[in-house]
Amino acid sequence: MLAPLAALTTIADLPEVVAANDRAREACTRLRWHQALRRRIPEGAAESRIRGAWASAELDGARSDLDVVRDLMRGARDRSTAPDPAEQVIHGAMAATAATESLGAQLRQAPRQAIARLHLAAAAELVPEEELGRPRPSGRDCTEFAILGPAAPSAAAAARLDALDPILAEPDLPALVVAGIAHAEIAHARPFTRGNGIVARAVERTVIKTAGLDPTGVAVPEVGHHRRGAAAYHGALAAYGQGTRAGIVVWLEHCADALVAAADEGHAIADAVLAGRLR
Repeated sequence: MLAPLAALTTIADLPEVVAANDRAREACTRLRWHQALRRRIPEGAAESRIRGAWASAELDGARSDLDVVRDLMRGARDRSTAPDPAEQVIHGAMAATAATESLGAQLRQAPRQAIARLHLAAAAELVPEEELGRPRPSGRDCTEFAILGPAAPSAAAAARLDALDPILAEPDLPALVVAGIAHAEIAHARPFTRGNGIVARAVERTVIKTAGLDPTGVAVPEVGHHRRGAAAYHGALAAYGQGTRAGIVVWLEHCADALVAAADEGHAIADAVLAGRLR
């Protein structure tokens, strides 16, 4: 269950969490000063969303080719009129990741509305229309993240989503902590019937950008998690689910390491922008 705000403040002040936050911030600061991002941030940020959508879908088990995802998001390739289950997940990851571009202020001011918008995008092809943007109906289960154990009952899952509001609106918590806690809570609570992982990673991306950790939006947090492997990703989430301070620290350190890798991927994007390879 989500720790109270005061407890999260204490956790944020732990030496290992401070060190994790510092290395993530240093990596993003180095990215921010890349020569290509002086005037061409939008180009780099667009490519980041493409790579982020690809990696987010892969983390949900939907294997794909990055070049195909790029063509789909740029409109250079038509979508299948009868997408298979993997394609449906990929389409949802593309839509939700694209939606993060305009959700920054809303996620802080009206978190539930912003999360609902992300779910509308993520699950448009995955759930019935009446379930889009709404928590799981009473009695409905969720089979996503099964490796973390059974999903919470629908009422408890909705309550955990509600409890995120003050965390997402808290200006004094480090962005790494806010982003990591929001990601883990959505993954564990599984408030929606489908699309929880895509939404969780899209929320993390939005917080990292709008809270100033990576204001360029060129880092690729989804690739950071993907690079470390599904086993490390799910293992760190499982540690968080133990509900202990040590488990939360394990997850936040994982998020910091993923963000360092995300900034490295951002550097690769910026290098490609500078060389003209993304045109």
